[in-house]
Amino acid sequence: MATNSMLDIPETMRPAPIGSRAVLRFFGDLWALTKPEINLLIAITVLVSFLLARRGIGLPSILPALNAMVGTLFVSSGAAALNQLMERKFDSRMRRTGRRPLVMGSVTPRSALLFGVTISILGLFYLDLCVNQLSMVIAGLTLLTYLFAYTPLKRITPLCTLVGAIPGAAPPLIGWAAATGTLDRRAWVLYALLFLWQFPHFMAIAWMYRDDYDRAGYRVLPGCKGRRMFAAFHAAIPAALLIPLSLVPWIGREAGSAYAVGAIFLGLGFAWPAFRFGSKATNVAARQLLFASILYLPAVFILLFLDRR
Repeated sequence: MATNSMLDIPETMRPAPIGSRAVLRFFGDLWALTKPEINLLIAITVLVSFLLARRGIGLPSILPALNAMVGTLFVSSGAAALNQLMERKFDSRMRRTGRRPLVMGSVTPRSALLFGVTISILGLFYLDLCVNQLSMVIAGLTLLTYLFAYTPLKRITPLCTLVGAIPGAAPPLIGWAAATGTLDRRAWVLYALLFLWQFPHFMAIAWMYRDDYDRAGYRVLPGCKGRRMFAAFHAAIPAALLIPLSLVPWIGREAGSAYAVGAIFLGLGFAWPAFRFGSKATNVAARQLLFASILYLPAVFILLFLDRR
């Protein structure tokens, strides 16, 4: 005899309660606020810079490295959530960001504020207690500069890219400070690599979504006159400068010849689409440059780690 009782359905096959689904969706939306795809690159950068500073992987390095990554990811996640909170009205005008949780209303501004502030503070305390004070200070300054300098400048001047690159290049400093408690020349070389890398990376994104940015009122590119020249210059020149800069560890005998050859190869492979984008300035060229940028940075850092001296 048929029955509608849930008792007749195996427990593993029963649908989750609506409340559970809502909770899962809510936490999924909070996860989206943290921009996890960006945090993956941040985590790799912190880890590699930490291991470079410690000159190797060993059992004593594992826990401190994880602590540095966890603390940094908490701060960067909080910064991403607060950034989306500050820009939610502008994000609603862009196709690329129009389905973010705050825009869609699946997360309230109050919840985003509480979440962003809480995990940012937790991350700073975690770095201070489980790593060291210097890493906490760098992370804190990065958070403040990102939110209160770069974020508002995006609606004022194209120079926001320059300002944003300053906190954007901080992860290697955090990793190095976490490993050694100090910052030396090698840490600043890693910082400079990441600083320059951001320009072609962001110019590719800015060009691909230039109509979106214009619609939202973001001045990441100048007006129509000189826009193409601006994007070409800020993509090609930094990409070219990365080639000699990436050789500094080899010149300082901190990396071997295999790294030098690989760095030149990777640098040329990154500079070529940057110059191609500068000459054509099409969406296809911008997409190729973006793809090259995503490959270049982790490849150089990992190669430097593998052939360190």
